[in-house]
Amino acid sequence: MTEQPTDNVRQFTVTADDDGIRLDRWFKRNLPQVGFATVSRWARTGQIRVDGKRAKPEDRLATGQVLRVPPGGEEPPREPAKPKARALSPEQIAEAKDMVIRETPSAIVLNKPPGLATQGGSKTTKHVDGLLDAFVENERTPRPRLVHRLDKDTSGVLLIARTPGSAASFSKRFASRSARKVYWALVVGVPDLAEGVIDAPLAKQPGTGGEKMHIDEENGAAAKTRYRVVDHAGQRAAWVELEPLTGRTHQLRVHMAAIGHPIVGDGKYGGPDAFLTGAVSRKMHLHARRLIISEPKAGEGTGGKLDVTAELPQHFAASMEVLGFDPSLSDASPLREEAPEKTGEEKKQAARRHFKQARKEARAPRRARGDANKGTPKAKGKPPAKPNPKAPGRPAAGVKPKAGGKPRKPTR
Repeated sequence: MTEQPTDNVRQFTVTADDDGIRLDRWFKRNLPQVGFATVSRWARTGQIRVDGKRAKPEDRLATGQVLRVPPGGEEPPREPAKPKARALSPEQIAEAKDMVIRETPSAIVLNKPPGLATQGGSKTTKHVDGLLDAFVENERTPRPRLVHRLDKDTSGVLLIARTPGSAASFSKRFASRSARKVYWALVVGVPDLAEGVIDAPLAKQPGTGGEKMHIDEENGAAAKTRYRVVDHAGQRAAWVELEPLTGRTHQLRVHMAAIGHPIVGDGKYGGPDAFLTGAVSRKMHLHARRLIISEPKAGEGTGGKLDVTAELPQHFAASMEVLGFDPSLSDASPLREEAPEKTGEEKKQAARRHFKQARKEARAPRRARGDANKGTPKAKGKPPAKPNPKAPGRPAAGVKPKAGGKPRKPTR
């Protein structure tokens, strides 16, 4: 937020961190002392202006726009109070920074180890979110934010956004499924098909408090997973690549168990059959190997692709060696083709085409009904004159001439 004070009003230049935010949300983030009712009243009376034009609370702001704010609003303008960084021990700071595999102006990419939760809970006190204060350098540095999560026992690539603006951008990528994630997993047995898509809706399993999912064909949410077998050790185990096409809780684990090949070490969904004998670890063998995602544009980062690969944890690498799998056989390339991202103008044109087609389809039934009511189309020109029932030489309406009779002569 860049403020340009004047004698009577305040002017703020929208920064890249607030690009795309709603006007009312901008006030909550940057001028929290101004209540929503005040913002609504100012907007209704035209006292709030964006680039000189009236604005509504729901309008979206863009980088570089100038926001005119009237004076007042309970308190003088001030920067919003930032939460104080949590005090971490030197060991915790070192642990957080040891996980870093890539840093950009918009993101911090971690290789999360297995056994570390992404977020806290009622019985979880140690988690990635609690270690993010290690990346807060001073009062002006915003606290990094989580934009997605991994299960506690799943290892691999975890993306952290540096600022609120980059968090919003990355969240949109994950929500629109344009972010491409590829997992490596070891599964029990070998799937019959070397490559395929598992399409099975998922829902929370009753009686588990939402901690366990199951396949529910009637009420479940759509869930799809693409898989490919990279290699296999006889019929004992297989090394597979997994790409979630949707983002449901425990999706990969439930889907692999559903086709009879649970992930090695996943006792929650595979039961006793999920564990292999011998030197193979009993820990879960599911690893977020690679992430490809677009970075925010100028002001937050390069605007290019962020492509990161995470090394395997020790137990996973050891199991790969025991089973004779060569990691160089896969570069964890996405299994689906990426649709080119549309520009803003292309999105507008697509929306206009959709609206035009919808109107055309809506008019078609009305035209069909109108044509049916018209019957045979009329000839061009003036309509034929109606016969005069009293005209000479013609029978009156509704009266037929007698057989063999002659029409009467007109009376003079």
